[in-house]
Amino acid sequence: MQQKYQSERLGIEPIPKLLRSLSIPAMVGMFVMALYNVVDTIFISYAVGISAVAGLTISFPVIMIIMAISVAMGIGGSSVISRRLGAKREKEANQVFGNIVAMIIFVSIIGIIGAFTILEPMLILFGATPDILGYSYDYMFPILIGTFLFSFGFATNSIVRSEGNARFSMNIMIISSVLNIILDAIFIFVLEMGVRGAAYATVLSQGVVTVLLLKYFLTGKSSLSLSLADLKPKFAIIKEVFSVGLPGFMQQAAGGIMFISINAMLIRFGSEFHVGLFGIVQRISMFMLMPLVGIMQGMQPIVGYNFGANQFSRLKETVWLGLKVSTILSTAIFAVMMILPKYFMIIFSADPEVIKAGTDAIRILFATSFFIGVPVICGGIFQALGKVKESLILSMSRQILFLIPLVLILPHLFGVNGVWMAFPIADALSFGLAVILLYRNRQTILREDETIEAPSFEKEPVDVPAQ
Repeated sequence: MQQKYQSERLGIEPIPKLLRSLSIPAMVGMFVMALYNVVDTIFISYAVGISAVAGLTISFPVIMIIMAISVAMGIGGSSVISRRLGAKREKEANQVFGNIVAMIIFVSIIGIIGAFTILEPMLILFGATPDILGYSYDYMFPILIGTFLFSFGFATNSIVRSEGNARFSMNIMIISSVLNIILDAIFIFVLEMGVRGAAYATVLSQGVVTVLLLKYFLTGKSSLSLSLADLKPKFAIIKEVFSVGLPGFMQQAAGGIMFISINAMLIRFGSEFHVGLFGIVQRISMFMLMPLVGIMQGMQPIVGYNFGANQFSRLKETVWLGLKVSTILSTAIFAVMMILPKYFMIIFSADPEVIKAGTDAIRILFATSFFIGVPVICGGIFQALGKVKESLILSMSRQILFLIPLVLILPHLFGVNGVWMAFPIADALSFGLAVILLYRNRQTILREDETIEAPSFEKEPVDVPAQ
């Protein structure tokens, strides 16, 4: 009964209380997760040097490929499952979950094969120079071997949030990050394993997370259940999950392309030093943006459930509250990054050149950061509603339509600073596009009428085997 209420409360609890109870754990979990990435980079910077950080930065597009597929399965599956639960179709929700696990297994096999066959040529293609190729390879090989652990942890943790259990999701991320930081310290400093030690720490911590999540789903603590019959692939389910998760996939994939483009321009107009510098600044950016991601993740199950349950006044209230909170947070982020960038850089390096260059880069990157909340929240709303076209347009706009072209053009005019300048311009343009898409979909998102036609999946049910 408790597990059933876990999802049903998305349709009955007051929205402010519900958003707070879902977003705060997500924010805490994301903060801790970002902290692990920050600490990881700090350890490598001090123990090995800025060249090692550059090696990790070059390898980041490979990680983003894995993440892109995991995002498609996790966010797409979460949206589909939330709407199934909202429509009281628990059997189909379980079948969706089983198909997601089957897809994770398939992707993991590809990752392991890639580690032994195409990893080094891929890293060279992504911009690894002879001086940093070894660092990139040492980090990525163990990561690819552990593809299943990454994909399962990320995708299924999103599903945990989709059924309203944000606290368990938060605990999982905290356990993973704290364990990772501890193992980092042991492998990098005590055992002197360098970059490879950081990779081992990451894989082992994800292994612990996988065990905890499997226990959660297999011992009846979830609203969902996992059976061998549900692992049988169903094309209709896979198609729906990936169609909804496509914007998230494209956003992560675009992030990989973005990293490749930025690394190439930084090496061309600067040096490997600037690639390492970008790796540090990117970690700081991830850390500062986590509260917005937490709000978005907290909103998604509420939006998806109430849309599936035809409770549109609650949907409207959730959207407005999320937009208000994200705008306040974006403004706070802008203020902090304009006033305190030097102190963030001091955490990562004692080198005056690194601190000075990083401080200047941060102020440029965050020049329009007060805009970033609205696109993040709108993207999450469209994903939760299953509005694939709008979500895809918005997720692709910042990186593919705006950022990458600017990164390729502006350095020819402003040198390395042109790379940093591309970010605030892309943020402003993405904000404008998000406002336009939100306005065009106002009749669905912001309406009070409770008699709107039921979601399309009601008309096309997924085939469930007879019991």
